[in-house]
Amino acid sequence: MDTREIITITIVLAALFAYINHRFIKWPPTIGIMALSLISSVLLVLLGNSKSLLSEKAVQLANSVDFQDILMNFMLSFLLFAGAIHIDAGKLKKERWPVILLATMGILISTFLVGGMTWYLFRLFSMPIPFIYCLLFGSLISPTDPIAVMGILKQANIPSSLEVKIAGESLFNDGVAVVIFISIAQIARSTGGDFSVTDIGKLFLQEAVGGLIFGAILGYLGFLALRSIDDYKVEVLLTLALVMGGYTLASHLHISGPLAMVVAGIITGNKARAGSMSDETRDYLGKFWHLIDEILNAVLFLFIGLEMLIIKINTTVMIIGAVSILIVLLARWISVILPVTLLRYKVKFENNAVAILTWGGLRGGISVALALSLSENMYRDEFVLITYIIVVFSILVQGLTIGKLAQKLHVKALE
Repeated sequence: MDTREIITITIVLAALFAYINHRFIKWPPTIGIMALSLISSVLLVLLGNSKSLLSEKAVQLANSVDFQDILMNFMLSFLLFAGAIHIDAGKLKKERWPVILLATMGILISTFLVGGMTWYLFRLFSMPIPFIYCLLFGSLISPTDPIAVMGILKQANIPSSLEVKIAGESLFNDGVAVVIFISIAQIARSTGGDFSVTDIGKLFLQEAVGGLIFGAILGYLGFLALRSIDDYKVEVLLTLALVMGGYTLASHLHISGPLAMVVAGIITGNKARAGSMSDETRDYLGKFWHLIDEILNAVLFLFIGLEMLIIKINTTVMIIGAVSILIVLLARWISVILPVTLLRYKVKFENNAVAILTWGGLRGGISVALALSLSENMYRDEFVLITYIIVVFSILVQGLTIGKLAQKLHVKALE
């Protein structure tokens, strides 16, 4: 299947599922598209040796697309920048301590808790896996993905302060988790499993701090360029160049591209909107990045559903995956409640914030992509299936119930 066919089939399926969802199901777009894609994949799997054109093309599409490469090296830069450019820096600054702790300490706590409990779980099923690889799994399953849940939170009248906490945490913890994953993966590959805190610390600082500084430079350069002209066509093109060029350069510099895109998006968006854009440019730029965000998310969740066609199924691993859902939720609760407890004398939290932050911590495409990037000797097949089970549960169950949970708990704004 050539590139033209891949793009054509992808867009057609995404548009078809988006239409069906909007017309009949009326779920949040990303959840509806993934559900329809997943149902279609399951039906094709059950049909088995069907030789229909649809079945053949769907399987070819799933096999032809390198999900890990297309998300991590292309789509992620656009998705993170599009999310960050709409973040209000003033509100984010007010919530900076919860965001920072949840995106750093929270991720580290979750990584080690999931890694440790998963290590014990595999041993219970007589499938001993070295701790370093379980820790690697902990790092890839820990980042949260609020894309599917943000619309529901707004419909449930969640306080804006809590929305900022969720959005800010997810934008930064995506980048932090990728850095942790890369650090542990490099150590696992180079030492065969022996690792030290010092090694992880050095790699983390290089990737994370470098990414934050580089993102700030990109953001201010973008702001200066946008301020110097008033032509929405050129300004949109400049932001595209900033994302694509900046992400590629970050990769060559061996620093975190995801963190760079988040910081660049926040600075460019807020500085540019503050006084360097005409109303026309602001309108076009906002709508352009919102459209990019919607289209890429539709494609992303379509691909997640289609992955079902090529994932290797193992009954024992599926049972482990089901139990791992509880492990991940428990680790998420602990990784939320500890930072909240530390900050309770410094920061006011909304009532029942811990419950919403825990249940609203959805796992998404980044976790699947990182799992697919594992090599065979890192127990790739086992971790891909477990990750897929957790992600599907997270998006379909947690994503569809978080709004009702928020309403039931009567989450209120801070006074």
